[in-house]
Amino acid sequence: MYDLVIRRARLADDRLVDLAVQDGKIIVIGQLADDVNARRQLDLAGNCRLSAGWIDSHVHCYPSSPIYHDEPDLVGVASGVTSVVDAGSTGTDDVDEFYALTRSAKTNVFAFLNISRIGLLRQNELADLTDIDPPTVKKSIDAYPGFIIGIKARMSSSVVGQNGIVPLVRAKQIQQENNLLPLMVHIGNNPPNLDDIADLLTRGDIITHCYNGKPNRILTPAGTLRESIQRALKRGVLLDVGHGTASFSFDVARQAIGLGILPHTISSDIYCRNRMAGPVHSLATVMSKFFSIGLSLPQVIACVTENAASALHLTHKGRLEPGYDADFTLFDLRLGPQVFADSEGQSVGGEQLLVPLAAVVAGEILLTDEGKAHHVFDL
Repeated sequence: MYDLVIRRARLADDRLVDLAVQDGKIIVIGQLADDVNARRQLDLAGNCRLSAGWIDSHVHCYPSSPIYHDEPDLVGVASGVTSVVDAGSTGTDDVDEFYALTRSAKTNVFAFLNISRIGLLRQNELADLTDIDPPTVKKSIDAYPGFIIGIKARMSSSVVGQNGIVPLVRAKQIQQENNLLPLMVHIGNNPPNLDDIADLLTRGDIITHCYNGKPNRILTPAGTLRESIQRALKRGVLLDVGHGTASFSFDVARQAIGLGILPHTISSDIYCRNRMAGPVHSLATVMSKFFSIGLSLPQVIACVTENAASALHLTHKGRLEPGYDADFTLFDLRLGPQVFADSEGQSVGGEQLLVPLAAVVAGEILLTDEGKAHHVFDL
């Protein structure tokens, strides 16, 4: 007997499938016989879409952070997101507390450890190089395998002060000493210059805020892709959206996508203020914006499932295949006029909105507020 059977789920490519779950893992995906027994069955009758669980690879959900904070489940399962990755809110000083509080969350929570020991205690956490202590970073990484899945360096002028590119050089050294964990690099105002940043990055490193509208962006003033970014992409450097309050421009995204420069991952850079007041609101809202600038539903879903899992080395997440974690997102694709805002005060109209109805984490169904009111669920 299976723990959970979901029938007639509509995938992003419109196929209808059945799924069987046992012990938090996908056992079968395809077509199940009518007489299959399960402790719980959910028949979606093709009226609800399902994908592998959405992974938001850039959030800020350490509640004690004085700058950017939120609750893991508010940016996670309450929004249909099964896994979140906190992007550097904590350094070695407070990662112990962060780890402890995440153990009670329904959402899978992972962390990029800030290379500064103080994390986001203040905006310029990399202005004092003595706050970068590689042995202590390694100690924390070794203490929390499977939780700390990468390191984070915020490389913009307000963060590094007079230190220029030096914190990134230190980050690359730390990465070398810690089994080449993923490195996420925030780009913003210069100095340091984006060309200097990009030329230090190697395969698997992640540039977040990739479509920001600041002068230090991936496009030249003529609207072409910077040569340093071209070189980085050829080396296997990955682009992450990291929308945030001040780091996403429709104009830049549209131009880049028109050049074939697509995001590898779509993430929100969400925290309480931009969740409640915008322009982020939720990962679903950020994903929906990309329908208006050239991406299809399967492309958007891939950016928060298989692409995200690959970039983050989450080897059992992101795919609807036997043996993978039974993490799913159930959602609607609602049609009708929409208005979306970026971080530059620009608005774009759209016709499609993703509405999360439930997060399923290790086979446990957790309805969103929209899902509780949805007629397909009789739980």
